Amino acid sequence: MPDRTSPPPIRDINQLRLPDIQVHQLDNGIPLYEIQMGTQDVIKLEIVFQAGRPYERKQLAARATSSLLREGTRSFSAAQIAEQLDFYGCSLSFPFNLDTCNVILYSLNKHFDKLMPILEEILATPTFPEAELNAFIKRNQQRLEVDLAKNDIVSYRKFTEFIFGETHPYGYNSYSETYAALKRDDLLEHFSRLFNSSNCVAFISGRSSPEIIAMANERLSRAIPAGKAAEPVLQECPATPQAVKIQRPETVQTAIRIGRRLFNRQHDDYMGMYVLNTILGGYFGSRLMDNIREEKGYTYNIYSSLDPMQFDGYFYVGTEVGNEFVKDTLRQTYLEMDRLQQEPVDEEELAMVRNYLMGNFLTMLDGPFNVSEVVRTQVTEGLPMSYFEKMAEAVRNITADELQQLAQQYFRREDMWEVVVGV
Repeated sequence: MPDRTSPPPIRDINQLRLPDIQVHQLDNGIPLYEIQMGTQDVIKLEIVFQAGRPYERKQLAARATSSLLREGTRSFSAAQIAEQLDFYGCSLSFPFNLDTCNVILYSLNKHFDKLMPILEEILATPTFPEAELNAFIKRNQQRLEVDLAKNDIVSYRKFTEFIFGETHPYGYNSYSETYAALKRDDLLEHFSRLFNSSNCVAFISGRSSPEIIAMANERLSRAIPAGKAAEPVLQECPATPQAVKIQRPETVQTAIRIGRRLFNRQHDDYMGMYVLNTILGGYFGSRLMDNIREEKGYTYNIYSSLDPMQFDGYFYVGTEVGNEFVKDTLRQTYLEMDRLQQEPVDEEELAMVRNYLMGNFLTMLDGPFNVSEVVRTQVTEGLPMSYFEKMAEAVRNITADELQQLAQQYFRREDMWEVVVGV
């Protein structure tokens, strides 16, 4: 009989490696990264275009273009596209990120050849119908009206606007007038200029085969034309960090954002800050959660986040608290940052965070689709294929002294923006 009175031994996670990645060159020059893994006959095809906000000539053109790609082509209406996708039981989505416009297709292997002609049509001849654009504008204006009634959304919008500037691709906010200014020609211009082979990279994962790679090559090479590589436009709007309060006395909770501009994953200090952020507020057992939620009971959730983009990044602490707890929540948040500057993290806490992060890394390698996301991040952000292994190594080996030095450099109160929306 197994011994159920004792837990199994805890073992360290030592070796974390990405599986072998094969890189194909499509006929039109697009690199296709193949992650051949898995036991199920399912394929994920992801196509990434460098066509996000840094490349816009009209605000919101990137998001609108991505959202309306599937709303009609030269040969298919939006309804016909939806009917075919439903018939074959696949998923086709167009997630928009700040830097990129992505196309993601999940398909059974046996239906891949039926779906690729539809995808080819979408990528080659989208029509961006005027009626669909008007519906998109109206829908988002209504959603925006609801969102602007929420303190946490207002605080986030103002926080990023203050950090990057109101005209910067990462800092500008959408308004009803911004949506209303969109024209069909803006989408056509954005698409024709940026959705080309020089701005594109593709990833295929799952139970792929030479036949599937050949189909992808044929259809994508025909659909995506040659073109010029895009250059990002990043307006610099330097500003001195300050505390900003936006009064909304009718609300019962106040939203808080504290943070600063930082850097992307290519920066030498990113890996260390990844660990430091986790200790401060990056998981349920973090210091902010222990202090402000568990001990003080001021909020249901408080967290800190390290948000890297392709060309920049930022760090912030976010929470919503009862109006009567705002002052002490701010004080306790800065106190936790100060503790990390003044006192080295003890070995027991550091071991806990290491184990937590290494477990997250294991999840990232769990299955072909998760591995594909890791590979996509590394490729689109210009990182070497060894980056994941170096990240795991950094987490295993970082010291308390190194974390304290990072806190002293990046957690200075005078460098922090503070946005409070509520009372």
